[in-house]
Amino acid sequence: MDPIKPAKVVKEALDKAVEKVADLVTPPVPGVPGSEPPRLDPPTEPRGPLPRKPDQASPQTRSATGAETGAGHEVREQRGEFLTTSAGLRLHDTDHSLKAGERGPTLLQDHHLREKITHFDHERIPERVVHARGAGVHGVFVGYGNAEQVCRAAFLKQGETTPVFVRFSTVVGSRGSADTVRDTRGFATKFYTSEGNFDLVGNNIPVFFIQDGIKFPDIIHAAKPHPDREIPQAQSAHDTFWDFVSQHTEATHHVLWHMSDRGVPRSYRTMEGFGVHTFRLVNAEGKTSLAKFHWKPKLGVHSLLWEEAQLIAGVDPDFHRRDLFDAIESGAFPQWELGIQVFPDTPEQTFEGIDLLDPTKIVPEELAPVQPIGMLTLNRNTTNYFAETEQVAFHVGHLVPGIDVTDDPLLHARLFSYIDTQLSRLGGPNFNQIPVNRPHAPVNDMLRDGFHQHAVHSGVAPYKPNSLDGGCPFTAGADMSAYVEVAAPVAAAVKQRKSPASFADHFSQPRMFYRSLSPLEREHVVRAFTFELGKCYEQAIKERQLRVLANVDAELCARVAEGLGLPAPEPTVPVEEVTTSPALSQVGRVWPPDGRMIGIVVDADDPDSLDGLHTLRQTITAANMVPLVIAARGGALEEGLVAQRTFLTARSVEFDAILLAAAPPPAPDALPSRDAKAGAPAATVDPRVVLMVQEAYRHAKVIGAWGSARTALVEAGCTPGEPGVVVGENPADVFARVSELLAAHRVWERFPVSVG
Repeated sequence: MDPIKPAKVVKEALDKAVEKVADLVTPPVPGVPGSEPPRLDPPTEPRGPLPRKPDQASPQTRSATGAETGAGHEVREQRGEFLTTSAGLRLHDTDHSLKAGERGPTLLQDHHLREKITHFDHERIPERVVHARGAGVHGVFVGYGNAEQVCRAAFLKQGETTPVFVRFSTVVGSRGSADTVRDTRGFATKFYTSEGNFDLVGNNIPVFFIQDGIKFPDIIHAAKPHPDREIPQAQSAHDTFWDFVSQHTEATHHVLWHMSDRGVPRSYRTMEGFGVHTFRLVNAEGKTSLAKFHWKPKLGVHSLLWEEAQLIAGVDPDFHRRDLFDAIESGAFPQWELGIQVFPDTPEQTFEGIDLLDPTKIVPEELAPVQPIGMLTLNRNTTNYFAETEQVAFHVGHLVPGIDVTDDPLLHARLFSYIDTQLSRLGGPNFNQIPVNRPHAPVNDMLRDGFHQHAVHSGVAPYKPNSLDGGCPFTAGADMSAYVEVAAPVAAAVKQRKSPASFADHFSQPRMFYRSLSPLEREHVVRAFTFELGKCYEQAIKERQLRVLANVDAELCARVAEGLGLPAPEPTVPVEEVTTSPALSQVGRVWPPDGRMIGIVVDADDPDSLDGLHTLRQTITAANMVPLVIAARGGALEEGLVAQRTFLTARSVEFDAILLAAAPPPAPDALPSRDAKAGAPAATVDPRVVLMVQEAYRHAKVIGAWGSARTALVEAGCTPGEPGVVVGENPADVFARVSELLAAHRVWERFPVSVG
């Protein structure tokens, strides 16, 4: 078929959608917990609940059947000035239970105690078995209109603005695990379209560990903590994971992505997203195509270094969700283009020899370019995590006219599993009536009763056919936006538990992926395998995985084997040459540095270090970045200038670049007994500042300094003028150069790699 012609961004429609939040009052530093600062003395005068923060919103106030109510978001929020029971009864005391005398037993008649404790005992619902730890936000999607020749879905029409809710997540860890663990990330998007909800439930890796959904419990049981000790949490660096994937070689492609930098993203804002499966698209004339969905971040694809990810897991386990929420609150709204790879819908369902029904395979972008079809902008944080992020229910079976499933065996298992999971987690079949899940299209489903039924159904005939309700609801035709499955032929076949022969190649695509990476990225893959396998106890598992790597790439196998102190085995299958895909590499391009965190080290006792700081902060903010001033102590440094971090509370990993306005001497608390980061007292510069610069340096981050701050560079062992170490006479010149370097994310040339 003819390729889709790329369209320009529908700027007018997107601007209109973003206008709704354009007047937000953005605080200088995001993350303030309340919408008003508290007073020193406890409040005593009754008043109503405070308003939401300007960056927050909740789901649209739709009825349980999808109708617009016309009410504002506040109708779901707490009301009134006084404490009440859940039935609205005002209470005069909530600190003391009702007793028989001051020291007597508590009375069973205390209805307030019983309600308060009973509700508390039932506050939690089962966490997700996978993707338990997540962060959700609201946004809008604007279609470009150029997909209409292959897909009739209304939300893809030119200028069509569709509200969305997006949930990012890790896969293996529990709700209390850390954000920066090595793991696959979920990227699930709920489109509230005019034709019903469409859920694009994908990951930040385009392939999966398994080809058939029947094996999903196996891979998850293997990746989860060991059942005897419930450790390690949120990690793949343990024996059961590698025991499984070393024998289950169809996982090899995903494992390579998992061990690459994609396993430790810098931010949710700098992740790609993939629908993983191949879907069938249908246009208005009924013509079908096969397609894969891609999310391309406008900020580029960037990752953490492994040491950095480990440090962050301890320093700030909420790093990714904080980064997302703070960027939105700051007005640096994350954006992704939705794109599709389109293939002819042939009986074989293959493209250039690649089986499109195999979820462990990709189609290189050089063979089938990703064609942009719309823009996603995330612009509102949630008002309540539980009500929205924890209760949002995604389902790959939430489809709209123009999008159908294929015979991918993993996709078919997901079609069953997702709805089955919601029944357990959300207490019954009416989970789509929870506000965050309610469609924006009319609902007349004839489904009745059940737990948590919010609709009040009228009529007496919830069945078809009926005459007592006048025949309503009626079925619709395809010309009335009805969903009609594609009449795809089903081949006559014998029932059997087998996979097609085309699923049997487990090594050529992992080889393509590895050889498409830059030398630097390949170095990181080697380190990741060496680290992960080095954490395993069983020697046989290490040796078995080396056999797998030998079938992927001899150099990769040899270097990992060397790190493990083991001999490199010979391959057991022919290792053929592959055509590389440069699109798989993350490095070598430049991207907008929006939302980056810039740490500025000052000396509060040196007025010269504060010169030009107001202007510098304004310049950084105007560049869509967030400046944080770091000093020996918190509080006001001078009028209008506050230190948001101290040498005690700051750590290099929360910053994308460090600017040194001074070389501050050791502060009074620069003692190991007060702050372990202080180490041995430094001669001239506070040791916490030296450590911060050293960490930023070895993590290939940009460092800038001016004036006397050069002393801090020297004490940290950094040579002014080497790659990414910028010096100058004034803040403006230094930051201009730092900003240019940030576009490449890191200064990779600081540490040359000689891998072939």
